[in-house]
Amino acid sequence: MTRLFHVSDVHFGREDREAIDWFGRKVKEEQPDAVVMTGDLTMRARAHEFTAAAKWLESLGRPVTVEVGNHDLPYFNLWARFFTPYKRYRALEHMIERPLDVKGVSVVPLKTTARFQWRLNWAKGYVSTRALQESLALVEAAPRDDLIFVAAHHPLVEAGTLATSMTRHGRQALEALATAGAHAVLTGHVHDPFDVAHEVNGRTMRLIGAGTLSERVRAKPPSFNEIRIDGASFETVARFKGEGSVAL
Repeated sequence: MTRLFHVSDVHFGREDREAIDWFGRKVKEEQPDAVVMTGDLTMRARAHEFTAAAKWLESLGRPVTVEVGNHDLPYFNLWARFFTPYKRYRALEHMIERPLDVKGVSVVPLKTTARFQWRLNWAKGYVSTRALQESLALVEAAPRDDLIFVAAHHPLVEAGTLATSMTRHGRQALEALATAGAHAVLTGHVHDPFDVAHEVNGRTMRLIGAGTLSERVRAKPPSFNEIRIDGASFETVARFKGEGSVAL
């Protein structure tokens, strides 16, 4: 069996120290095949937050791939947000959208953050035509028999959680990715775990969201997802700090 640990929204600067230490212990004890981090490593994209995040991820000792979340873009410095938004990510550069060498599984990145949007809340999701086309090309290039997981920060459509993503062009992206052959989209942002199936043109596409390891909890306590893969099938188990596990 192949196992992925899917973690999101650690928010260094507002991290739950006990929760991230708990996650680190579980990684060391159980040695998952890889860790997929779907964004919001930091609270305000400050240099010291990225340094702490990089140190933590490197300490896990497992293959890690990272997506960028909206909190990982500079918040107060508009010059940096527009012209050098990823400069402070250099400590993590080798992990961003890193291909994973996991037999039978392809993880494809999809960017859902934006430096600017024509609406007041720039924290919500946005899928550009360019970002979608880049992801579709990677889906189509994946080995024919692989399970294909798309990793993004924002849920492409709402999943019934307290927080929302309101991702623009998300439904179109979901349909295009499903048609191209993707099996699931792994996301974060809403701070509560979920696994919701959508039927798209006769195919089942799973939307899987990880919780948070920060102090900014919503309906559920700090958690991460364990994705258990057996051949062409997989299941999601939400693992909660101090409260056991729940199959989603």
